[in-house]
Amino acid sequence: MPSYHPDLQTFLVPLSERELTLREALDKLEAIGNEASEVPFIVQMMENPGFSFPPFSMFKGRVSLFQHDCIHLLLGRGTTLIDEAFTIGFTMGSSNAMSTTASKIFGYVAGHWYPKAYRFPPHANKVYEDAVHLGMVSECVPLELVDYHPYMDWKLGALREELGIEVDLLESYYRVEAARNPDIAASQRLCPQV
Repeated sequence: MPSYHPDLQTFLVPLSERELTLREALDKLEAIGNEASEVPFIVQMMENPGFSFPPFSMFKGRVSLFQHDCIHLLLGRGTTLIDEAFTIGFTMGSSNAMSTTASKIFGYVAGHWYPKAYRFPPHANKVYEDAVHLGMVSECVPLELVDYHPYMDWKLGALREELGIEVDLLESYYRVEAARNPDIAASQRLCPQV
């Protein structure tokens, strides 16, 4: 059974961070993150592009663990379940190829069949659904198609601009998420209090 670093519950490179390079931010995340070999098989089947055959091929926006970690950082999300739900949902939505049926099936599996440490609780499932829609309306490039390796020394702010990630759109949603989840620390820390 994998061990989970306690800092995974508090890790965050916020959306307001523009100056760290992708490499610097990834180094911070990798210092506390788990290895790909520790990801349960059902999670791999649902999210890993290596399982892009029927029926799993219906789930669009599937990415490698490296890509997934980069997307977390670009979206200004931490590593709690609600952050995972948002990152996965937004990535799927940005593909512009995820059907409503596939989205609902994924949410059901992640909310009921994933092992407990990975399972989306109801509030995270709602954030996942919102994130799929937000990714669909975003003008950003499909995030699963990006090769992040050439961007390792780009600053996060510049890379978000390059990929068309609308920081104002994300900030607006993060305020809504925080208002809906007043007792969830991971949602409350997304936008600085004004």
